[in-house]
Amino acid sequence: MKEIIRYGFILGLICVLAAGLLAGVNALTRAKIAEQRQAEEQSALKEVMPQAAKFIPIGQAPELLYYKVFDSQEQLIGFVFKASEKGYSSVIQTLVGMNLQGTISAIKVISQNETPGLGMRITENKFTDQFKNQDSLSLSDVQAITGATISSQAVMNSVIKKAQEIKELIKNGK
Repeated sequence: MKEIIRYGFILGLICVLAAGLLAGVNALTRAKIAEQRQAEEQSALKEVMPQAAKFIPIGQAPELLYYKVFDSQEQLIGFVFKASEKGYSSVIQTLVGMNLQGTISAIKVISQNETPGLGMRITENKFTDQFKNQDSLSLSDVQAITGATISSQAVMNSVIKKAQEIKELIKNGK
């Protein structure tokens, strides 16, 4: 009986030490992780609107609505927004650049966990490049990936749906 108590105490002590170490590492790395996320987001913003000089977020985190995009002469040239929808096995998040006429400049898949081999192909340039110069409300020339139609369709539907929302917000002055 005394042995069980002793082993229980030792195991409890190990758990407390491990939890303390994890909490300490988390506290030390939290700022660096947030900084890295911010750098990745800025890089992704530049990828979908390469001609942009400045991105101004509209809305407060975590409910960021979209970014207004300005060129080097401080002229509004478009918008960038996040679109997401459930794919085959995960929620797929994309970052979409759209000019003032509603034409897509580029998209980038920023978060997904689809089936390796098939669903993961939505991140390939062969698929994402199809969105360039497409009307954001129709995407009529975008072809789904064979074998990954659910994932492909989720990306297309999310872009169309979110583009409609953004256009309504802009029309209403938000």
